[in-house]
Amino acid sequence: MHAHTGGWLEGLIRREPLSVLPELAVREVLRRMCEADAAEAVVVAPSTGQPLGILTERDVIERIAQPAESLDVPVAGLMTGGVVALPRTAGVHEARLLLARHRLRRLVVVDELGRLAGVVSRDDLYAVRRPAADDLIGRIQAARDEAGLIDAARQVSERAAALVDGGEQAGRMGEWIALLNDLLVQAVIDLAEAEFDLPLVPWCWLAFGSEGRLEQTLNTDQDNGLIFLAAGEAEADSLRARFLPFARRVNGLLDACGFPLCQGGIMAGNSRWCLSLDEWRYCFADWMRSASADDLLNATIFFDFRALAGDAALADALRGGLLTAAADNPLFLRFMTENALRSGPPLGRIRDFVVDRQSGRLELKRDGTRLFVDAARIYALELGLASTSTVDRLRAAGNLLRWSGREIDALTDAFEFILQLRLRRQRVPGVPANQVAPDELNELERAFLKESLRQARRLQDRLRSRYQL
Repeated sequence: MHAHTGGWLEGLIRREPLSVLPELAVREVLRRMCEADAAEAVVVAPSTGQPLGILTERDVIERIAQPAESLDVPVAGLMTGGVVALPRTAGVHEARLLLARHRLRRLVVVDELGRLAGVVSRDDLYAVRRPAADDLIGRIQAARDEAGLIDAARQVSERAAALVDGGEQAGRMGEWIALLNDLLVQAVIDLAEAEFDLPLVPWCWLAFGSEGRLEQTLNTDQDNGLIFLAAGEAEADSLRARFLPFARRVNGLLDACGFPLCQGGIMAGNSRWCLSLDEWRYCFADWMRSASADDLLNATIFFDFRALAGDAALADALRGGLLTAAADNPLFLRFMTENALRSGPPLGRIRDFVVDRQSGRLELKRDGTRLFVDAARIYALELGLASTSTVDRLRAAGNLLRWSGREIDALTDAFEFILQLRLRRQRVPGVPANQVAPDELNELERAFLKESLRQARRLQDRLRSRYQL
């Protein structure tokens, strides 16, 4: 997998998990762990196979050091209960975030019926372990007030810039930035939540746009919203009035932490984007029904949402409704495709690149990464893919549509190269963000950029053929 920000947990399960029954003696459990060369044993319910607890080598060492403990007691008495589990269809980023937030070393993975499916460790979840990342995670978690969070955010920003300057691969850096930014946002929400008497109803903080896709760059402003459960219009209005001060406080804290306020007002503190589940569903349905230019623009921002804090089941319910509605509305998908194809990659017939006549530059976001993002979103909606990451969407779509592995790799590598180039250009002082003059690149970079834009054109050609445009 070339990108590290996405994928599914089930793809990281390396071996059959060792499961034991609660009445088994600890001594026997340890013997089986040695035979299986397993670092842990998961205690499961006899009748259902659902995880009840976990026993690790560390647990045993810590507990048998106490004089009263014996290896002949049932494992149920020594196991760590309250297992943190995720379904095997959960995203890798979600798992990393949960692991970091709760300071865990491993997660239990379950199937659709809640039965044990596997165990993943921190090493499984990260392609590269970063002591610096661990240190910053600790700083975020140690922050107890606004000043502490602002300081932690500054350090995250400085470290991200250093990674760009060091030539870090875009996918790995995206993994790192997304994890730390999410932890920061969650810490901000935790701080604000303690200041307010929030309604006792399910709610969820949503990230949109590049943040929703796990594709933040160094110059990312806020795109967020809030979803809550309400029974009817009157209750929605009443709950919204109580959530809005909290949401505005979060927006203000995020701004102080280096996430600028959205100039277009796409923030949870705006009453337009602090909505009940039914109201969000109505918005999505209305955009798909009308399909005006503004509606299509909204779709490109809001349809790339993910849960960041609160009850993720609300976001799942919203996504399920969106994917069902999209599958039933091929005309809307055609409109989205027409809109996505209005602009193509800036490749010339005579010269390699088509650049702005005055500046001599081309726009890496509008004419580069956006071409991949828009195409991937359309495929995700058409094929019912829950992923929000562009790379994950392209890989999943490519597998379903039987594209060759070589072609899928070429597309994702092309997207990540342009994204990495965008990040590097954002570090050049006095240069407009996301813009580059091809003459400023070396010969190899120009060749990579040209090939990456050709891949964008091939992706658009696939869409054009699929929708007969």
